[in-house]
Amino acid sequence: MTETPKDASPPEDDDLTEEPRGAGRLLARFFLLPLTVVVAAVGIFVFFNTMTFERRGPRDYLQEVRGGTANRRWQAAFELSRSLGNLKPDERAELCAETLRVYETLSPRRPEDLLVRRYLVLVLGRLGEPAAVPALLQAAHADDPDTRLYAIWALGKIGGPAGFDTVLEASQSEDAGTRKMAAYVLGTLGDARAVPRLKVLAEDRTADVRWNAAIALAQLGDASGLSTLQAMLDREALARQATLSGDQAEAAMVNAMKALVLLRDAESLPVLERLEKSDPNLRVRDAARRAIEALRAPAGAPATPAAP
Repeated sequence: MTETPKDASPPEDDDLTEEPRGAGRLLARFFLLPLTVVVAAVGIFVFFNTMTFERRGPRDYLQEVRGGTANRRWQAAFELSRSLGNLKPDERAELCAETLRVYETLSPRRPEDLLVRRYLVLVLGRLGEPAAVPALLQAAHADDPDTRLYAIWALGKIGGPAGFDTVLEASQSEDAGTRKMAAYVLGTLGDARAVPRLKVLAEDRTADVRWNAAIALAQLGDASGLSTLQAMLDREALARQATLSGDQAEAAMVNAMKALVLLRDAESLPVLERLEKSDPNLRVRDAARRAIEALRAPAGAPATPAAP
């Protein structure tokens, strides 16, 4: 349901992080990213953690992407996407330039390059350098649907207005996963021009597209998705709309609470109070407590989303 890529998260961050600051921007890390992205990325991560013991840096992985065997190249590209957390700004810029040079040598028509391209798109998003935007705009129109999905996420991670039109176009896709990711990214971009389209997505036939759109609208200060957010606090209502595991339902509830705090929705206080006292999940109870505290804070006080 994010990411990030949570990890591919496309999506994430989360996840695919360094996280943005401020209550509205912080909410971006808690969107409901496409489940297939999360499951695939986590599965691959666990698999390679069991096989790889040596500690290597980003440039070691990039060198393997350049010259490794066909199978090892995509593995190295994935590992590269996981190894970027402690880079300095100048190192990020330099690694972004090197990654772009490698990415441009890859062909979307060669099967052995497909996974490598996907994971290098994630790398470019995680690096967060605007220099990657032109390549990502092209990747967002790739034939491969996962590459498109990852590119949309990466454009949201980098931010700025350059990717807005491409993400807006993606929000009209026939594929529900793409619409879901696009709704998430339209929220993270923080551009009010997205509000009309998000209002349409908030009525989407797919439940988690509606959820992402409602959260995105709240991030942009629009309460059009309020009824959807309130419904997301009801476990039974969630179960009727989509097949969710317990963890996914709880994540949706916590995300809705964060959005309700941003909208200062005092009408939700009775439901939040009930969840704080009686929900079977400790995370949900704690999130409800934090949301109640934020909603009861004096007017003008910073809205603090519930903790993850």
